[in-house]
Amino acid sequence: MGTPQQQTPAAGIGTSEEIEQFDAIVIGAGITGLYALYRLREHGLSVRIFEEGGGVGGTWYWNRYPGCRFDSESYTYGYSFSEELLQEWDWKEYYSGQPENERYLNYVADKFDLRPHIRLNSRVVSAVFDEDDDRWLVQLEDGHRARGRFLITSVGILSAGYTPDFEGIDSFKGPWCHTSRWPKEGMDLAGKRVGVIGTGATGVQLITEIAKEVAHLTVFQRTANFCAPLRNGPIDDEAQREIKATYPEIFAKCMATAGSFMHQFDPRSAMEVSPEERLEQYERLWAEPGFKKWLSNFYDVMMPGEANEDYAEFFRNKIRERVHDPVVAEMLVPKDHMFGSKRLPCESGYYEVYNQDNVLLVDVRQAPIERITPAGLKTSDAEYELDVIIFATGFDAVTGSLNRLDIRGIGGQSLKDKFAGGPRTYMGISSAGFPNLFTINAASVGNFVRAAEPLVDWVSEAISYVRENEFTRIAATLQAEDDWVNHVNEAGAKILRSQADSWFVGANIPGKARVLLTAPDSAPVMRAKRAEVAANGYEGFLLE
Repeated sequence: MGTPQQQTPAAGIGTSEEIEQFDAIVIGAGITGLYALYRLREHGLSVRIFEEGGGVGGTWYWNRYPGCRFDSESYTYGYSFSEELLQEWDWKEYYSGQPENERYLNYVADKFDLRPHIRLNSRVVSAVFDEDDDRWLVQLEDGHRARGRFLITSVGILSAGYTPDFEGIDSFKGPWCHTSRWPKEGMDLAGKRVGVIGTGATGVQLITEIAKEVAHLTVFQRTANFCAPLRNGPIDDEAQREIKATYPEIFAKCMATAGSFMHQFDPRSAMEVSPEERLEQYERLWAEPGFKKWLSNFYDVMMPGEANEDYAEFFRNKIRERVHDPVVAEMLVPKDHMFGSKRLPCESGYYEVYNQDNVLLVDVRQAPIERITPAGLKTSDAEYELDVIIFATGFDAVTGSLNRLDIRGIGGQSLKDKFAGGPRTYMGISSAGFPNLFTINAASVGNFVRAAEPLVDWVSEAISYVRENEFTRIAATLQAEDDWVNHVNEAGAKILRSQADSWFVGANIPGKARVLLTAPDSAPVMRAKRAEVAANGYEGFLLE
């Protein structure tokens, strides 16, 4: 294993603190960062993770809001790299909640002795490529600095919380927070008048839970979503044994599907079977847990057209059946985007919340929020008195967390400036002019761990290749980058998830360029593409 070296800084740098030296620096101790640390150390590198939070876990450290949980099956989400880990860890629920997910990632950090290589409470403010030394100089908010040959940004695709710039936000007299920065000690909501802004996946989970304890809940909704019943439950001993005996099959199934979930589309067209058979399939899937109603349906349900609209109307009627007030029901029925063009929130009693006397739904598309007041919130047609405001207003996805770091490559070029019109990378991993930088938060979407593990494996093998062949730099060529950006734009225009105004295309952030932020390809296609690039001596990369 490599060991960190100490180096005295050159005169005039402005601090007496020594600069730590590593082979690789990883930003973020979430799922991807922890695995990158494990894998790179296996390859014999000295590694340091810098993590902004006070603990490991990334998404599962920060998102402590009530109701936060997996919407993919727990046993498909855990790491697959260690058979011992798979057999030791018991998932308690089919869709595990945040506290257990955080415990799992702490268990992993301890089991594989990762903690000595992680520096917590360490927010990176800048990373600058030193062209003379072919190393990245990383600066922390507290003044601490480190240098590494390779820099890996595992900063998450949904980690840069977005709070709209509402007028008067600082005048509000009560407590408020964004869901992704929920206080560790929790928030006292019992008996309070609470306002929640946002009804995406987070808002849906949160609203369902807090409606049980607040005195009054006002939900401010801009966009109604298709929300599917999660149908969670505990995993009993027999199911636990079955899961542990069939992990190879479970992971093989995940690896064969487009989004790395264990659900396979029905190869038949919805429009080619009889209406009775079609409805029977819809109802059967509706009764099943999780994403099956999204990802095990007729294949053409996930394509723009007649089948998509047919299923969307079935879905809308399911919502109408659950909400007593027909006016409120129609407010909750999505009519402005196709089914599946946004990520499907899963819920456990969400729609029934609106049958409670103490819950009010406000349509802020009809009556926009004008300002936050000292006593609550004002829309264009009413004022609402609130004790607490919670912003479930989503994330500046994929590029947001990168743009909050000042990353500078060759000639002092800023990554934020380069990405102003959308990500400019090769395969989401590497950007021309930024040698030895791997932006692995940007390259995967789907069942996260299943997509992240092969990606980290590929990056760690690429780094080993560079070292073994005594290169000092690896970066995408401009041609490979241009070709990839064109591919994302052309292929991306045809897929369902670029059709709606969602975080997939950055449309939720004012002023952000509207482009597909992730690869348009399926997970198997991306793995094959990366494997081919590596087999051809890292074709599309400049090795120096």
